[in-house]
Amino acid sequence: MRRVFFQLSLLWVTGFIQYAQAQDMQGYYNVRDFGAVGDGISRDTDAINAAIIAASRDGGGTVYFPPGTYASFSVELKSQVDMHLANGATLLAATPQDESEGYLKPEPNIWGEKYKYQDFGHSHFRNSLLWGENIHDVTISGSGLIDGKGLWKGLYPPLGPAPSVNPGNKAIAIKGGRNFTFRDFSIYRGGHFGILTTAINNLTIDNLRIDTNRDGIDIDVCKNVRISNVVVNSPNDDAIVLKSSYVMGKAITTENVTISNSIVSGYAMGTMLDGTYQPMVGTAPDGDGATGRIKLGTESNGGFKRITITNVVFDHGRGLALETVDGGIIEDVVASGLVMNRVSNSPIFIYNGARMRGPENTPLGAIRRVLIKDVSVSHSDGRFPVIIQGLPESPVSQVTLKDMYLIAGGGLTQEDVLTQKPDHVSAFFALKEEEPRHSPFDVPERRAAYPEPAMFGLLPASGLYMRYAKDITLENINLQLEAPDTRSVLVFDSVNDITVRNMALPGGAQKDQITVIDSRDIRLSSHGQKPETLSADKATGFSGF
Repeated sequence: MRRVFFQLSLLWVTGFIQYAQAQDMQGYYNVRDFGAVGDGISRDTDAINAAIIAASRDGGGTVYFPPGTYASFSVELKSQVDMHLANGATLLAATPQDESEGYLKPEPNIWGEKYKYQDFGHSHFRNSLLWGENIHDVTISGSGLIDGKGLWKGLYPPLGPAPSVNPGNKAIAIKGGRNFTFRDFSIYRGGHFGILTTAINNLTIDNLRIDTNRDGIDIDVCKNVRISNVVVNSPNDDAIVLKSSYVMGKAITTENVTISNSIVSGYAMGTMLDGTYQPMVGTAPDGDGATGRIKLGTESNGGFKRITITNVVFDHGRGLALETVDGGIIEDVVASGLVMNRVSNSPIFIYNGARMRGPENTPLGAIRRVLIKDVSVSHSDGRFPVIIQGLPESPVSQVTLKDMYLIAGGGLTQEDVLTQKPDHVSAFFALKEEEPRHSPFDVPERRAAYPEPAMFGLLPASGLYMRYAKDITLENINLQLEAPDTRSVLVFDSVNDITVRNMALPGGAQKDQITVIDSRDIRLSSHGQKPETLSADKATGFSGF
């Protein structure tokens, strides 16, 4: 009797476990059950799409990729579907062999094709490895890898010629929707964009590793975005960039965005993921040093509001750039806890320009209410100072830089600025000089140019260059030079209402350290001393604090 009871109990327990496992399997869609091979050669596109369709049709679920390499072309994401890449699973962007295969064609977009208000990559989405449009409640997770081997990197020769057959452009591209989460996976060589999200409300990007050939993460006309704990290495383009293009047929603000606890860099592609962190060989496509930075802009029709950037390391790449050139407004931005090492151009670039790529009669943009504090910069490229540049009719305003330690490279002269030799700064953005400069302080505006610190060529300041700005505060800044430099440390040109408090300059008080041009109400003070006010109608030197 006891033996019979034991056997019945064992049968009951076994049945219960099988029932529980069956219950757990509900909503779970293994791509191999839909025909995926996972050998890296077979085309698994149809099987992956079939698994996603089944999960969506059943009201939602998890599409699971077990270990293996799944070569695929365009895969359409759908609402209420999680995609999970197991450790050892790789979703591989396949390379088209002939006209019989390849990625989806770029969908029509009159704003991209007819009016050219934004770049090709921001105008089309379906020609990607993973894409979705007007979907919601989607997650991509797991510790696997997305490898964009077969994706096309860009549009001009430095990034490679266009493929001849049905190319893919991006690793992940989403247009329209809400409630997205990307967590824990890695992206290697993600094409034009590793991740492009457009017109999304509620987006979380957490604990990703992206090692790519162009942009890492692009957030365009999105709201309520959290990016945290990511490592993005992108030597040829921006690491994390917020944009506000005209892709949706109107100006939309990118707003309520946090970027925190992350690392951006410009090491040789692939060496972040393998842990070797090798220096970049050669230059970025614009002919200058590694990129790998955080930027607001360039596409800036709608502007940016309520942005925070906290606890970020910038290593072996460019610095923080806040740019509006298409009529958008940048306001209420706080950046703090930034550590920068080996900065390949301006560590901080704040720029309001007038490219105005958008509908006619769009008013000029503006930059206001920006706070950047608790910053440490070491080994910054001596060609580029901190730059704050606005427009005469729309100056940058209400900006505070405080509690900073800046070690700039130095090593140049005012004669270098005057001659503007082509080997000093890449002509990709600086362009050919319209006419010889009559003075080192004769800096062209280039208000319609593509915004980049190199657009002005060499500047007459080694530490900070400010033009067309008002109501600016510089407080508790220690600025040092690694090599002697005969340029002015600070240049104030056409500015007013400037407060400089407790600033330490290299070498102590020197007559030529500060140059003031056509400016007024520049108040200088140090350690509780009575402020001294500077104004000038022409270039003047100022002796010390």
